[in-house]
Amino acid sequence: MNILGIPILTLVTFFPVAGMVVVLALPASKGRGLKLAANIFTGLEFVATLLLVTRFDAGSGDMQFVERLPWIKAVGAQYLLGIDGISLLLVLLTSLLTFLATLSSWQAIQKRLKEYYVFLLLLETGMIGVFLALDLLLFYVFWEIVLVPMYFLIGVWGGERRLYAAIKFFLYTLFGSVAMLVGILIVRSQYQTFDVTAMLAAGSSVMPPALQGWVFLAFFLGFAIKVPMFPFHTWLPDAHVEAPTAGSVILAGVLLKMGTYGFLRFSIPLFPESARRYAPVIVVLALVAIVYGALVSLMQKDMKKLIAYSSVSHMGFVMLGLFVFTPMAVKGAVLQMVNHGVSTGALFLIVGVLYERRHTRLIAEFGGLATRMPVYAVVFLIMTMSSIGLPGLNGFIGEFMILMGTFPVSWLWTAIAATGIVLGAGYMLWLYQRVMFGSLTNPANESLKDLTLREFATFLPLLVLAFWIGVFPKPFLNVLDKPVEKIIRVVNPAHYEAPR
Repeated sequence: MNILGIPILTLVTFFPVAGMVVVLALPASKGRGLKLAANIFTGLEFVATLLLVTRFDAGSGDMQFVERLPWIKAVGAQYLLGIDGISLLLVLLTSLLTFLATLSSWQAIQKRLKEYYVFLLLLETGMIGVFLALDLLLFYVFWEIVLVPMYFLIGVWGGERRLYAAIKFFLYTLFGSVAMLVGILIVRSQYQTFDVTAMLAAGSSVMPPALQGWVFLAFFLGFAIKVPMFPFHTWLPDAHVEAPTAGSVILAGVLLKMGTYGFLRFSIPLFPESARRYAPVIVVLALVAIVYGALVSLMQKDMKKLIAYSSVSHMGFVMLGLFVFTPMAVKGAVLQMVNHGVSTGALFLIVGVLYERRHTRLIAEFGGLATRMPVYAVVFLIMTMSSIGLPGLNGFIGEFMILMGTFPVSWLWTAIAATGIVLGAGYMLWLYQRVMFGSLTNPANESLKDLTLREFATFLPLLVLAFWIGVFPKPFLNVLDKPVEKIIRVVNPAHYEAPR
């Protein structure tokens, strides 16, 4: 599938770079022009990803629109892109959230606009590339590209402790990336290729079991830090709190999913024996994250930090779903990646609206805002219920499928995970009650304006998705059936062999 003679996946991956070039060519003094250019290019990028849906075959579990070209012949690396149902949903999520993050920056960012939008567009190319690359070396290049612009977005446009948060984010992620690179080189030495499709066709028996275990752990470090799994999560609250609103939206909505996507695309199918061996440990860490993240969220005084710790809990659900190796749980986990991007991305935008008006995120500074900002209160309430997992909204579907898929494996794991839902309702409802209800006692809040048309337009697609997935998730689940089945047949073939 070509558009203007350019293969669709290449266009989708590098179109933001074209926008970056345009932004670089504009004078730094043309603030409105820079904003318009960045918004137009991220908007067109989202439209381009929607075109993928029109030609995508949901009934196939194979990679589609595959593009293959020689890249570094000396080491056997290729420019190899492809997309299946799993990566399709994540690419759509990435392009949508990047567009909304760019739109949300219209008033929030007032200094160094050119550099800001350049980094935002480069970040989008890196994230899209991660979800499309089928060559391990190419995947690693895109993985590392993401690190640089996010470092600068936090370090230049962040809060008071932005340098500390940016350096901590960079060092944590770089440590995991180096471990993963060592694993990639070992895999290359065994398979004599970086081509993931060729590795899957050859099977895991190519690599000795002992070596496979060490490589699995190397990949585990890279992906677990990005998720982030407990106890590798400590960089996340600092990065979220100090990042600008757009940075927090992309960090929570997309960057964390790069870790869980890495587990699903590479670690589990390439090293199935090791995945099964370490699954109980990973599940225990996921359950700890679910409960720990929720309990710590209850103690927070800063809205952004509360939502950041809630991400630790929600991503624990995703990891639980991935490593019980049942189709229901894995599909629920992938859908929950999308759900978390929608609900948590919206919650960070909600906090950003208040921060732009009051320049504080402390919960104690607010109260009674529903009387001054009724439209804002409704949006906040819907996305709070989405995060909690209220039936009829997107969060319920993903969590319910994960719990259903986990129950046949262990009722105890299911029961522990379910406590995270109860605690999640506790901290989110308490947050909403303290900010929106009660008396308007702080004089600084009396003049607060409700959502502008631009701000409401930013929330509208996320509101639509929250109800669409909650009421009619079938289109999203249909594209996951075949690719998830392929992965489960590799790591848990007994599921399909057992009598039904």
